[in-house]
Amino acid sequence: MKNPPFVYHRARSLNEAIELLATYGEDGKILAGGQSLLPTMALRLGPPEHVIDISQVPDLDAIGLEADGGVTIGALVRHAQAERSEDIARLAPLIADAMPHVGHRAIRTRGTVAGSIAHADPAAEMPAVCLATRATMVAVSSAGERSIDAADFFDGYLTSTLRADELLTQVRFPAWSPQSGGAVVEVSRRHGDYALVGLACRIDVDAGTITDAALAFFGVAATPLRVADAEAALVGKPASAEVFASAASIVSETLAPTADIHGSTNYRRHLAGVLTSRGLQSAASRIGVPA
Repeated sequence: MKNPPFVYHRARSLNEAIELLATYGEDGKILAGGQSLLPTMALRLGPPEHVIDISQVPDLDAIGLEADGGVTIGALVRHAQAERSEDIARLAPLIADAMPHVGHRAIRTRGTVAGSIAHADPAAEMPAVCLATRATMVAVSSAGERSIDAADFFDGYLTSTLRADELLTQVRFPAWSPQSGGAVVEVSRRHGDYALVGLACRIDVDAGTITDAALAFFGVAATPLRVADAEAALVGKPASAEVFASAASIVSETLAPTADIHGSTNYRRHLAGVLTSRGLQSAASRIGVPA
């Protein structure tokens, strides 16, 4: 299917990109990797009148290391770049765990991490990773810079709280504790397909006791979704298979995924419970905690 007509703009600097966004507002869209934007344009899902290409803007393709151990991912960092990064594997292992699940190799070669997050597809891995790690989005406009917590960023199906005149320049991931274990697990019809249900999970364990937990599901609602009751049931308990199974039961009882031709609500509930146990056991094993 051919794309509808649009006006193409190639920004050569961040300031130029911001000026173009300020000029065209709702009629403009940012093109970074194009792996989300171009298919939605071809399907006539709200095609923009103006496409602003930022692929030549300097200094947006870096993976930055913060003094406190955190990691920043620039707007033009490709999935494949993050997948191969030793710094990501060491300092942000949940991102590294998510990367092989993202589409196919060709998509990861062109698609950007920040672009996937800004696209806000509820079945994508990285929005859930942002929730599980409490990431912060950094948006820039002609009015200045603002930071948006992941919990406040995802607003609905393919929508976020990013304003039409803002550019997501980087995503900041907090330092990963040595006591933290994490995993990204999902079930899809074929590898590379969107997940029927997926989970990005993280637990902090001190002397065998869970001190913090995050269970961020994707593919189950209009946005990535944390299950607070199940997380609360983990905290203060030993990192054990029995505790993980109890949390899985709460997840299955709490979630109400939308049914479609690929799976019923009850089937997806069942998958969510299975993935909870599987993900938590994997997370615990990665920090040497037998579950």
